[in-house]
Amino acid sequence: FMQKEWDHMWTRVWHVGGLVSQIPEPGDFITHSIGRESILMVRTTSGAIKAFYNVCPHRGNRLVHAEEGSLERFVCSYHSWAFDSDGVLRDAQDPEDFAGGNPCGKVRLAELQCDIWGGFVWFNMDPKAPPLRQYLDPIATQLEAYQMEKCVRVMWLTAEVNCNWKVIHDNFNESYHLPTLHRELNTFIEDTYRETQFDMYPSGHNRMLMMGGLPAHSSHQTDIPQAPLTDMLKFWGLDPADFEGRAREARRALQQAKRKLGPARGFKHYETLSDEQLTDYYHYTLFPNVSLTMSSDGWQVLRPEPHPTDPEKCIFDHWFFVPVVEGQEQVETPIGLLPVEPGEHQVFKHGERSLGFVADQDLSIAVGQQLGLASRSFRDAYLSNQEGRVRRYHEVLNDYLEGRR
Repeated sequence: FMQKEWDHMWTRVWHVGGLVSQIPEPGDFITHSIGRESILMVRTTSGAIKAFYNVCPHRGNRLVHAEEGSLERFVCSYHSWAFDSDGVLRDAQDPEDFAGGNPCGKVRLAELQCDIWGGFVWFNMDPKAPPLRQYLDPIATQLEAYQMEKCVRVMWLTAEVNCNWKVIHDNFNESYHLPTLHRELNTFIEDTYRETQFDMYPSGHNRMLMMGGLPAHSSHQTDIPQAPLTDMLKFWGLDPADFEGRAREARRALQQAKRKLGPARGFKHYETLSDEQLTDYYHYTLFPNVSLTMSSDGWQVLRPEPHPTDPEKCIFDHWFFVPVVEGQEQVETPIGLLPVEPGEHQVFKHGERSLGFVADQDLSIAVGQQLGLASRSFRDAYLSNQEGRVRRYHEVLNDYLEGRR
């Protein structure tokens, strides 16, 4: 099944390879591994960004072993074949000793489709794949207000997790687990499914809109219960005591305060956001494996990718981005306060350190679920209506595997 996913799905969809901000100058490069493949993305001398398979076409050696950097030429460590930023061979040992003549200027690195959106560099291994904007429809248009390309990735974590990649993405395709796993969130996010909007699109992408800036109905709170909502209100000049007996009105009050005070405090990105986006949480699950949790003051990327060889493991990325606010030197993130600057890449195994308290809660279940899914007693999921996006997700996956997409 893992091989079938690779042959029919992973090699046909668009992937996030890294950030545009990582490669601002000609010769700057980043690499990204997916399965057993490594992709090299380069800023060319013309200023364009191109993606290549990270393989020397001479004898198949891995061309670049670094995660990011800057090089005028990409020189293979085996026989010193040298390629320029456009992927063209410019220098080779003993160029006269080839039956077809000098290979320089003729041989090229194998190129892939490459595009940018949302501040990300994307690649696709399928030469017949639809354009990126078409693939992302309607998500790309919906997210433009967040000006994602202007944000800074302050947290960059990668962990190997003992579960299949789909177990994690299934979790992000439903909120049924919130009252059990993330009870503390109901102090400032509405987690009741009757108050949540769920959208499914023909493209296979999904969306979930959850109200924020108020206690959930499930909390049974009529007053402002505790931090972080109390801190939010105070930061925007609102007194939590004023909402005694009417805590649900805090959401609208926060929207008005952010709209009024935000630009003068340096939160200029509020100008493109709707009132709802100032307080609410817009959670997107892009097919096949990218989740975006958007809020007005920071947003997350959560991405499980297949392990190169073991279907009972995966590689999980957790990134946190923030908009640039004048005078703001530190921001609260899932792992605590961090400086507003590009975060260093930290790679570890799940359990060795925290991926953020909410992600830790999710992954604790993912590992246990992987064990349970192996039981001969488990036949199929018994889903509620609010878990319909999980069912839909696997329908889209099966469409790829069976040749219907």
